[in-house]
Amino acid sequence: MTYVVTDACIKCKYMDCVEVCPVDCFYEGENMLVINPSECIDCGVCEPECPAEAILPDTEDGLEKWLEVNAQYSETWPNITVAKDPPADADDFKGKEGKEELFSEAPGEGD
Repeated sequence: MTYVVTDACIKCKYMDCVEVCPVDCFYEGENMLVINPSECIDCGVCEPECPAEAILPDTEDGLEKWLEVNAQYSETWPNITVAKDPPADADDFKGKEGKEELFSEAPGEGD
């Protein structure tokens, strides 16, 4: 099992999860974070820290696409280990449906 960042993170990109991860397995895209499934140790400390409830265990149904997105982009996006401020409009996107179409393949800045 591993944890997966889902589309609920898109345009929210809260970084509470980054601060608690003991193995630094988060990677930063322009408008969301992903988890490297090969590095995740399945400790689960990140899941309750996410204000957008965007982090779920990969055992939940329907997460195959997001597990693939996490695996793919964690290979090319920069690692992030120190939390930054979320986007100014993050709260406007929290809980919104249909954010998948807003996904950006562009990398973030990382540490």
